[in-house]
Amino acid sequence: MAFALPMIAGNILQQCYNIADTLIVGRWLGRDALAAVGSSFSLMTFITSIILGLCMGSGVAFSISYGEGDVHKLKSDILHSFILIFPAALLINVVAVLGLDPIMTLLRVPDEVVPYMREYLQVIFVGIIATFLYNYFASLLRAVGNSVAPLIFLGVSALLNVGLDLLFILAFDMGVGGAAWATVIAQYVSGIGAAVYTLAAFPEYRISRGETTFDSAKLKGIAGLSFMTSVQQSVMNFGILMVQGLVNSFGAVIMAAFAAGVKIDSFAYMPVQDFGNAFSTFIAQNYGAGKTERIKKGIRGAVICVSVFCVAVSALIFVLAPMLIGIFVEPTETEIIAEGARYLRVEGVLYIGIGILFLLYGYYRAVKRPGMSVILTVCSLGTRVALAYILSAIPSLGVVGIWVSVPIGWAFADIVGAVYYRYLSRRERTL
Repeated sequence: MAFALPMIAGNILQQCYNIADTLIVGRWLGRDALAAVGSSFSLMTFITSIILGLCMGSGVAFSISYGEGDVHKLKSDILHSFILIFPAALLINVVAVLGLDPIMTLLRVPDEVVPYMREYLQVIFVGIIATFLYNYFASLLRAVGNSVAPLIFLGVSALLNVGLDLLFILAFDMGVGGAAWATVIAQYVSGIGAAVYTLAAFPEYRISRGETTFDSAKLKGIAGLSFMTSVQQSVMNFGILMVQGLVNSFGAVIMAAFAAGVKIDSFAYMPVQDFGNAFSTFIAQNYGAGKTERIKKGIRGAVICVSVFCVAVSALIFVLAPMLIGIFVEPTETEIIAEGARYLRVEGVLYIGIGILFLLYGYYRAVKRPGMSVILTVCSLGTRVALAYILSAIPSLGVVGIWVSVPIGWAFADIVGAVYYRYLSRRERTL
């Protein structure tokens, strides 16, 4: 828990980047601008999830080497993962810029929202490399037990982002482009700051010329672990992106309600997502050290913590749903507030489903079974997307069918992950 708390606080601050954009844009630039920024968030989450997955996969490799106490192996992991991920980030950046218009067409963005979304994304894409820098060095720091430093850099950049939002939108009247520039500048502060700090504070992990040599087998091993984790992250967010396209087809009011609801989600279950990532590091370090009993105790404690937290947050969300949605829009936008509250009350009462799923993701990554995390993601998102399209086509349900599909997908994936865990446990006892 002590290790997880700075990660939880850090990612809540990271969500402040888009939350600040959404709140300020919704209040001062109107409904269409809010819909554009909200849809952009889903798209950027998908794009950056590829990079995040690669970094998380490498972080597992770092944690295992650190648990084994092998500094030379860890430095080799650092070198080969950088060789793998940095070019991938550059490629993603180029593809995103060139494919902007086709992407908006695929997402079925309404005509009145397109200009705002294009203006916002053309700037936001500049921050993709900053996203790589922060997540790469944050994964390394967390793997060696330092979860506080990434929090500090995010705290500084989150405050900077809010300040620049207010300056660029209210003082300089830069519109959604100003919100995007505020985010990008803040991202580079955290990314470059994390890189400089890591290299300065941990000289033992610097790679000297000739100290490590290129090893294709090492690169292949890290690529396998990182690729599967990236697939899991990107599949998860691609499914969300497909749902975003369906939501967009219901018009700007539903888009705005969904945008506000998703921001509440990001705060509500972000702590358990980060707890799952910390849990993964804990499992990986103990897996590398061969401490089986400590792993089992960690699993029991993690399930209890996540369950208690999720039940409490779900209760709060249900009671406060209209008030929370009202933060992002003017009080006169009663349709948006009503639909956003309905979304939260349908989906938010079962956050325990996503909480347990994050633990399952973390566990299977840590024990070198990232393919199982991909399977669980496909189960969750596949069920969600299929049901969203099927149920929303029923006239009596409409958009509520999209909201209902979310917790059903979580529950199905939880059942599959738990059954497989019991299968592995029985097999280990038999061997």
